[in-house]
Amino acid sequence: MAEALLALLKQEGYDVDWHADGTEALLAAQSGIYDIIVLDVMLPSQDGFSIAHELRRAGTATPILMLTARGELEDKVRGLDSGADDYLVKPFLTAELLARLRALSRRGGTAGSGDELSVGDIALDEPTLTLRNTQTGESVRLSDKEFRILEYFARNRNRILTREQLAQRIWGNNCDAEYNKVEVYLTFTRKKLAFVDSRIQIKAVRGIGYELHMPDEVLS
Repeated sequence: MAEALLALLKQEGYDVDWHADGTEALLAAQSGIYDIIVLDVMLPSQDGFSIAHELRRAGTATPILMLTARGELEDKVRGLDSGADDYLVKPFLTAELLARLRALSRRGGTAGSGDELSVGDIALDEPTLTLRNTQTGESVRLSDKEFRILEYFARNRNRILTREQLAQRIWGNNCDAEYNKVEVYLTFTRKKLAFVDSRIQIKAVRGIGYELHMPDEVLS
């Protein structure tokens, strides 16, 4: 089932990782690099209910779709109460699964409305890959990687992100060859922020990683 689901999602253009062990799945989900989590309930080491609960308790806002054979009403209630955003019972129709994933992707953790993500004095528009200063109206087109870097920081603005997390987010798990490019693309992204006169900065945290720094007057 997992292999078939991986093949389906990759065919639909998703970049997918699979963790068959509950504890491993929890650690991966806590990394913050994923847009959606598809979570089974019956997993070794740790079940899906407890994984969802721990993620929500830790403040992880990534949308969770529970995909499980456990279809009793009390299971659905428990799953949703544990923090899942949606609950789909096996067997399922492919079209319904994909539709639910699209809905969760639109919901995401996005601030603001539509396809625009706002944080501090900037807004990111995904369809046009545009960075805009919401106070001055200045805007600039971003490359795909620059956009994904800023989006990742915006969705994790209270967290320090490691170079490894950034590399995984932008290039996927097979990112060893791209590891040293992180600083290069951070430099590009910083220049785009400066171009639109944003007060937001991406700052290095010595020995740990990077964080989005916003002066108090631009916090939103």
